[in-house]
This record gives sequence, structure tokens and C-alpha cells, in this order.
Amino acid sequence: MPGPARRTVALLRRLGADRSGLALLEFAFAGPLVLALGLYGVEMGNQALTHMRVSQIALSIADNASRMGALQSGNIEQMREGDMNDVLQAARLQGAGIKLGTYGRIIISSLENVQQSYDLVPVQRIHWQRCMGLKSATGYPSSYGTTTTTAGTTATVSDAGTTALLGMGDTGRKVSAPSGSGLIFVEVNYEYQPIVSGWLAKPFRMHYVASMIVRNNRDFKQIYNPLNSATPSTCNLYAA
Repeated sequence: MPGPARRTVALLRRLGADRSGLALLEFAFAGPLVLALGLYGVEMGNQALTHMRVSQIALSIADNASRMGALQSGNIEQMREGDMNDVLQAARLQGAGIKLGTYGRIIISSLENVQQSYDLVPVQRIHWQRCMGLKSATGYPSSYGTTTTTAGTTATVSDAGTTALLGMGDTGRKVSAPSGSGLIFVEVNYEYQPIVSGWLAKPFRMHYVASMIVRNNRDFKQIYNPLNSATPSTCNLYAA
């Protein structure tokens, strides 16, 4: 066998017997799989955490809005536009870490079952709604009923709101206001933003609702705005 051929055969034999790079070769094959599994675990953990945050924000809004009001004579409390703006500002700050204002939509509804001077009998109705968030695509506005932007701003028949005879919520899980009172019904829709690139996870809509019975002696005639001092966060507006 010629000299160059012998040297080539010897080199191939040495390479075949060489085990010094075996671990590196195995890691090169296994590394991408391990990395993908690790990133998937991080993504699933972040999704679970975001679900919890959106759920807790919905519950916090309902809790705050069911308590707030300015005490008037006769131990009656009035809900004011400024109070609603404070509730929405609290949600904005609570959801700042997930950019809730940018990627979400919050709808707060006052569902009431009271008899006003213009009612023949008490009726379930969405008296007024207030909103926050930039998202306006399908699935982000209210899924359970809407009312006009002027509803609830005065104590007149034209601003009486929208009838909701069966209450609000999904079929089989609807809630209704107790007789002579009302409840706050909150919807939060949020477009989840993956922390890993789109090949592993894609944006999707998270949807949570919460409701709380009004726990103060509230004046249900309207939502007040003394001296027009606050800009109503009506649902025709889209702001982060």
C-alpha cells in the first residue's frame, strides 16, 4: 500500500477510536431538546401566573366598585364618576406588569333590580357601564350585554339602561341582582403575550368575570358627577 494511503487509513482508525469529543457530540444532539423543554416549562409557568393575575384583577375591581361611594345625608352613598375612575386606575396599576391597558379590555356593569319612579315594577337592568383598555377586536367588548354611553348619567327614562331579564354571565352561570339592590359585574379580556417566540406559544385571549353585590346603602338613581369634575370612562372610549 502506498505511503499516503497508509497514512489516510491510520488517520481514520485514530479518529474512529477517539472518544474525547463524545460528550460534546451528545450535547449537540440533546441540547436543543433540553432547551425547548425548559422554555416550554417557563412559558407554561408564565401563563399560569398571568391567568391568576387577570382573575385577581377582575375580583379586585368588583370588590372595589361594590364598596365605593360618597356618603350623603340619610346614610345614603352616591357612586360618582371620579370613584369609577379611581377603580379603573387601581386596575391599571395592578395590571401594569402585563400591560393590561394595552392588551386588554375591562368592562364594569352596574346590574340593578330596583324600582325607580319611571318603572312599573322592579326589573333586572344594566344601568350603566364603564370601560378601560385599548383592545377592540372580537371577543374583547362585553359578552353579556351593553348599554348606551349616556345610560345612568341622569335619573330619567331615556338614561334608564338596558333590560337584562336573565341577569349577566354564561348560560347556566348567570348572576342577577337581589331585589331592591344591585351588583357590580366585571369582565376582563386580555390578550396573553408569550415570553418565548411564536414558534413555541402564540397570543390568545384570557377571559375572566367577577361579581359582587353592592354592600353599601347606594343611591341607584344614577352615577353622579358633581360639577362635571371627572371625565366618564364610557365604553365608546379606548384608552390604556
